[in-house]
Amino acid sequence: KESREIVERGVAGLLLFGIPAFKDEGGTESFNPVGIVQQGLRALKDEFGDEVLLIADLCLCEYTSHGHCGVLSGQTVDNDATLDVYKRIAVSQADSGADIIAPSGMMDGQVGAIRAALDRAEHSERAVLAYAAKYASSFYGPFREAAEGAPQYGDRRSYQQDPPNVDEALREVALDIAEGADAVMVKPAIGYLDVLRAVKERFRYPTAAFNVSGEYSMLIAAAERGWIDERAATIETLTAIKRAGADVVITYHAKKAAEWLT
Repeated sequence: KESREIVERGVAGLLLFGIPAFKDEGGTESFNPVGIVQQGLRALKDEFGDEVLLIADLCLCEYTSHGHCGVLSGQTVDNDATLDVYKRIAVSQADSGADIIAPSGMMDGQVGAIRAALDRAEHSERAVLAYAAKYASSFYGPFREAAEGAPQYGDRRSYQQDPPNVDEALREVALDIAEGADAVMVKPAIGYLDVLRAVKERFRYPTAAFNVSGEYSMLIAAAERGWIDERAATIETLTAIKRAGADVVITYHAKKAAEWLT
């Protein structure tokens, strides 16, 4: 019902995240054929067909009992073991109707591994939207609380990017493009508009920006207190992201903004 209302307002795509009823060390519910995201994708594909793009976020943080984005070896994420799980998730999501697979775990080689797995499973037409420049940001808090996906110990700085570092972002984007990404993403958006502009100017590649939960929540909280005008501030924010180079904006403002912008 919610998706129908959003789509009817002109939003072009829906990005699905899942919160499973059961979590374990390996995040096995992430590739369950009847998992929550897989059920959601099938229901939405039955409802909308090709009317809207269905994008599946691919990560393990919502599915693991420890809250990290990969399989652990001790207290360290095992990159290669995680890629094996990512391949299973990608195929499961594509089988369930995802048009675009969006790996967000920031594992080395994730795009190439997922692209190869999709091709082997006869899903070569499914696109890969790579979270190529995803920073270890303080602005993910509201989402992590809602998705019950905060790390139980440690942090994600060993695989997400260091906020001051622009050069690393450009190297990561180059690697993801070389591995077969159809589009790349910068996350967060507002605090990283310079990174977004650098990515677009360097590569001239389809580029998305993720206006994340903390950025959204600050604006809404200020609007609720009467400090700013929600509509004006939202449109100004989305315009800034677009102006910086985003071809696609992923945002929690989408439902209202789509109505305001038509």
